Amino acid sequence: MQIDLQTLWYLTVGTLLVSTSLLLWERQAHPARARGLAILAAGLVAFVLGCVVAMNRRHVPVAVGMGATNLLMMSGYLLVLNAAASLDGRRYLRASLVALVALAVLWAVAGAHFPTAFWNHVSALPIALASGLTAWLLLRSRTARGLRSRPVAVSILAFHAAFYLGRAFVVPLVVQWSGPEMLAIVAKATMFEAVLYSVAMPMSFLALVREEEKQHLLRLSHTDQLTGLANRHAFFDQGSRILRERQGRPVALLAFDLDHFKAINDRYGHPAGDEILKLFAETARAGAGPDALLVRLGGEEFAALLPDCDRHQALSRGALIASRFTAAAGRAEGPGIPATVSIGLAAPDRSDLSAMLASADAALYRAKGLGRNRIEAAAPQALSAAA
Repeated sequence: MQIDLQTLWYLTVGTLLVSTSLLLWERQAHPARARGLAILAAGLVAFVLGCVVAMNRRHVPVAVGMGATNLLMMSGYLLVLNAAASLDGRRYLRASLVALVALAVLWAVAGAHFPTAFWNHVSALPIALASGLTAWLLLRSRTARGLRSRPVAVSILAFHAAFYLGRAFVVPLVVQWSGPEMLAIVAKATMFEAVLYSVAMPMSFLALVREEEKQHLLRLSHTDQLTGLANRHAFFDQGSRILRERQGRPVALLAFDLDHFKAINDRYGHPAGDEILKLFAETARAGAGPDALLVRLGGEEFAALLPDCDRHQALSRGALIASRFTAAAGRAEGPGIPATVSIGLAAPDRSDLSAMLASADAALYRAKGLGRNRIEAAAPQALSAAA
């Protein structure tokens, strides 16, 4: 069954309106990305207006109808670009307006004299550039990095850019070789591709937003809300992976327990206790090293898994964290509360995370039994015999 060009225009408008409605509906479920989704929806509305003008361009002067259609379409593509940029908190509104003004001047100066060439070939170039730049933004996006749907979104935009580059540079050669009847075939191919783009591009953007939110929720479920450190669940999830991937390199585990923390809460109040917990988290984060997995296990208990760190290095880092924490807690400009920490270092021959934590806890309890405010290391041979 043959589909005429007018039907394809209607089909494109219909798919764009459906995609716009879905984007506006999804804004309610993704408030953090409501602005980007609104910008993208506005881009699709610009496409719809461009299609409507194109379908009725015979009722106005040729150059005016073609020029208005192209400017509306380019407005849509530039809004799509700004929607992609919004993922990283950027926008290019001023540059977009400059591009539209330049394109309007170009149509006014040259488009009026060569409307057919501009409509069939020249106008495809800025569309290709805008789509290609949008694909590049997503490829370089910090927010989209690691999202499984990013390659799909980039591929859709890159294919669209390549298609319009073909219209700008390849189709003129094909028309010269095969005759002007090829333009009708290209027009139909363009409309078929437009229908696919009007569905695939918004859906790929939505996939990015949904996947980003899913990862955000996953991070929240692995994060202690008071200190911002990883929680117990993250400790066993990420820590087990670190142990699996260590490939013979040393990994140390320090267990921390803030001394007399209940007394601090009772004497100074729970808000002051929370400040002490956050201060320890900040101090430990700075002293444990950039590769450390630092977690709050619960209450006043913390742990630090230290990749590529041997026994002596771990003892040194633990002592540094303890001294810095005590000094920071007692400063007048800080909490001004005497606070210390006891630390236990796991035996180096533990390969299972639960066994390492049990080993570090045993050393920690010994440190507390010996008077607190000290670091103790588990004995490898004693734990080996106990195992």
